[in-house]
Amino acid sequence: MTQGLLAQKWGYIDASYILQMMPEYEEVQQELDKVSQQWQEEIATMRTDVQGMYDAYQAEEVLLTEEMKEERLTAIKEKEEATKEYHRKVFGYEGLFFLKKKELLKPVQDMIFDAVEKVAKEKRLELVFDKSGDYAIIYSNPVHDYTDFVLEELGLGDKNDVIE
Repeated sequence: MTQGLLAQKWGYIDASYILQMMPEYEEVQQELDKVSQQWQEEIATMRTDVQGMYDAYQAEEVLLTEEMKEERLTAIKEKEEATKEYHRKVFGYEGLFFLKKKELLKPVQDMIFDAVEKVAKEKRLELVFDKSGDYAIIYSNPVHDYTDFVLEELGLGDKNDVIE
């Protein structure tokens, strides 16, 4: 093994913890909650409309011809499908909510990445891991945790905490 490999330094951060400490992340969460609530209300209104159509159908069913029944049931099924499709479009895999979250989080993530890069260069680290990911690190010695340095770089560190 070469001497260079023995001298490499690495560290880790807890990005989830850092995000929770950032006021910008709280703003993103509030905006996402607001947008999500609006979409949920739209979908609830659509579902209420479908239920209203079905209730009206049931109330008038005895007065309708077979053709009218089929037309009404078809209209109800189409409205149901449109509601389901809209729900998938908004909250489904890579839907509008996912895209909005990605858009709003990007500036916050960029702030963290910039701070991590600066800390890594200052501390001469070869690698920095994010321990908040799924099993990115199974075991870690706390001496390698640079979360406080990144928080300090972002101006979010504990004022009474002295980093050596």
